[in-house]
Amino acid sequence: MSEPASLDVSLGARIDTLEMRVAYQDETIENLNQALSVQWDRIDALKREIARLGDRLAAAEANLTAPPGSEPPPHY
Repeated sequence: MSEPASLDVSLGARIDTLEMRVAYQDETIENLNQALSVQWDRIDALKREIARLGDRLAAAEANLTAPPGSEPPPHY
């Protein structure tokens, strides 16, 4: 008769262990999800900044005259 009782205790202990693991995994998944959300927000901000800098560079290049030294010398 002690076999079923010890089996119940062993099964209960295994279930408790699995429940604890699931709880920790849920917490870990939530933490990773939050970290990922923060990273995507930062990536989006960096993409916008790169686009803005690209626009500024294009505008600056459009306003440039010939670079110094690229004109032929006066005797040509």
